Amino acid sequence: MEAIKVLILMGSANDMPVMQKTEAVLDEFGVPYKTMVRSAHRTPEATVTAIKEAEEAGCKVFICAAGMAAHLAGVVCSKTVKPVIGVPIASGPMNGEDALFSTVMMPPGMPVATVGINGSKNAGLLAVQMLAQNDEVLAGKLKADRAAQAEAILSA
Repeated sequence: MEAIKVLILMGSANDMPVMQKTEAVLDEFGVPYKTMVRSAHRTPEATVTAIKEAEEAGCKVFICAAGMAAHLAGVVCSKTVKPVIGVPIASGPMNGEDALFSTVMMPPGMPVATVGINGSKNAGLLAVQMLAQNDEVLAGKLKADRAAQAEAILSA
């Protein structure tokens, strides 16, 4: 695996349309990442291998998207000490509420930062904020982005 800062994992390829917003944010800020489909339930060994390979490639943040029985972020958290951001995906009869509760309600000792249902843009921005703690160039880009957001509101 080539050098990356963020690994995006999805429980299903069906999650890709939502997670493209995360990729767009990381592209905008110039953060190297990799996106993979791995399931906490159907491919547990491949999931663990992906985590190990990502860490060897320099990964600093994991973003995990899953719908319905959304255990992917918790499984990833159990296998790394790097920050994990969960993105609950709107799917199934509860339209993502089950995924939200599964992702946000981790047991003590397994913290997962959780964004809103389909909140993949915020997941990308949160990952950039985490990385910016030790990267002044990235922090400067974030400040410029926030200033542009404020200007867009004030000029409307």
